[in-house]
Amino acid sequence: MSSKGQSLKAKTFHRLHQQSSTFVLPNAWDVISAKMFEECGFKAIGTTSAGIAASLGYFDGQSIPLNKMVETIENIAKSVNVPVSADIEAGYGQTVEEVLETVKAVAAAGAIGINLEDGTGDPNRPIFDITSQVEKITAIKELSESRNMPLFINARTDLYWLKIGDSSTRLQEAIKRAKAYQDAGADCIFIPGLTDRKIIKKIREEISCPINLLVDPEMPSLSELSEIGIERLSCGSVPFRATLTFLRTISEEIVNRQTFHHMTNGDVLSYKRLTEFLQK
Repeated sequence: MSSKGQSLKAKTFHRLHQQSSTFVLPNAWDVISAKMFEECGFKAIGTTSAGIAASLGYFDGQSIPLNKMVETIENIAKSVNVPVSADIEAGYGQTVEEVLETVKAVAAAGAIGINLEDGTGDPNRPIFDITSQVEKITAIKELSESRNMPLFINARTDLYWLKIGDSSTRLQEAIKRAKAYQDAGADCIFIPGLTDRKIIKKIREEISCPINLLVDPEMPSLSELSEIGIERLSCGSVPFRATLTFLRTISEEIVNRQTFHHMTNGDVLSYKRLTEFLQK
């Protein structure tokens, strides 16, 4: 992708976070899922680290080799015309330098944004300290500006996702981290696991930059989130897991009932349509 094309996509992605209503970011795990999301009308696409890893036989949590993750991100970015933001988990590195190398790789692959989390994956030390995370975000922002490489930084805190700390103090810690990450250069704050309306409203009152939440059955509706002022809602690995669930339904029907209704009904994409779809 040309630098001009990447820059235009980056600007488009920024504008999506400035609308009056919440926009939904679907998360793709391969080319065909990305192309389907684009055809259905989504204006941008994220990647799902869990979906990509599982589809290639790896556990989530940076178990997949970085080169395989980057290759998939590149394939997705090349397959669609809409902006693509890459989930790089905790950056595939312990040091700032290592994280920057990851960022350079996914940017070169065509991503115009990244999702960087502060969860460590270590149950004995489940979350990076604020200072460490601020250093990484600051360095990524400086890299982006110094190389004229537009990059939307979605800084994720896993306090609610991992249920870290006491519930009575979690809100204040989340606000503290969100403000620190924003000051360091984050363009958006991602708080997966947060579904409580009162807490969402409180964080909205405290944080001035865009806020990203994760879909959940307990999540307020899109219209309510828009009224609160939440800019973005991510799908995460849910579409990937839903696809696997449908595959299991098909398999169980064949094995247990010896019928093929789920495979032959009118809702299944025809082979001809699939071929046409891939040629776009």
